[in-house]
Amino acid sequence: MSSDDRRVASAPREDASTPREAGYLDLAAAVLYREFLIFVRYPANAVGGVVVSLFFFGLLFYGGRMIAGRALTDSIEGIIVGYFLWTLSVGAYSSISNDIGSEVQWGTLERHVMTPFGFAPVALLKGVAKVVRTFLTSAVVLLAMLLITDTALRINVLTVVAVSALSIASVLGLGFAAGGITVLYKRIGNWLNLLQFGFVVLISAPAFDLGWTRALPLAHGSALLQRAMIDGTRLWEFSLVDLGILVGTAVGYLALGYAVFQYSTRRARRLGVLGDY
Repeated sequence: MSSDDRRVASAPREDASTPREAGYLDLAAAVLYREFLIFVRYPANAVGGVVVSLFFFGLLFYGGRMIAGRALTDSIEGIIVGYFLWTLSVGAYSSISNDIGSEVQWGTLERHVMTPFGFAPVALLKGVAKVVRTFLTSAVVLLAMLLITDTALRINVLTVVAVSALSIASVLGLGFAAGGITVLYKRIGNWLNLLQFGFVVLISAPAFDLGWTRALPLAHGSALLQRAMIDGTRLWEFSLVDLGILVGTAVGYLALGYAVFQYSTRRARRLGVLGDY
């Protein structure tokens, strides 16, 4: 046997049974599967979320119709679109901020930090998975609202999904920033809940009348979603400026929130308060 043959024979061979190194696609698949299992195994919680959303919409619709009468009926399409976006926003925001708060209370936060992927990518993918689930439940809420109010909207699925996803990406950024602050200061739930009501102001902001409001989270996306679902404007019919502002605010706020989250978790580790509660 020659020396080359001996080197080949002695070289370690990759065993087919050796587990391969997991990548980000595997992580994304695992997080989505986990969210699916939670959705399937705890359906009462998911159904409860839909019922609560419809309960508050019922109070808004029937109570407002008793007080405002025809004025509310004339603007019901805008109210439905705004409420649909609000449910999406609250789901996206709370998916990160509340999840991180729960991990801090359970004492399992440090396990995420020790993963080879890092804490921030895991938290981001968990947030995306919950947004996917929120899309499904919000679609059910939207359908129920249309039936309750006997209203018809022009729903182009591609346009609605694209505009909604880019709109709530800015909210994901806010959720990241809130999650980072939670890691540092622990119990700030009252402040986090207060911000959810601020989404109502952002969604109803007059983005086309006041140009500066376009730079705020949700404001410009809400205006575009109103045009898409009420006027039937398709995604490719929006101007490049409108689409550029929508993408810019989505990427900008998400990157800013991600940076705040990274800074806060690193500071918590330096201070030694990451696992404290």
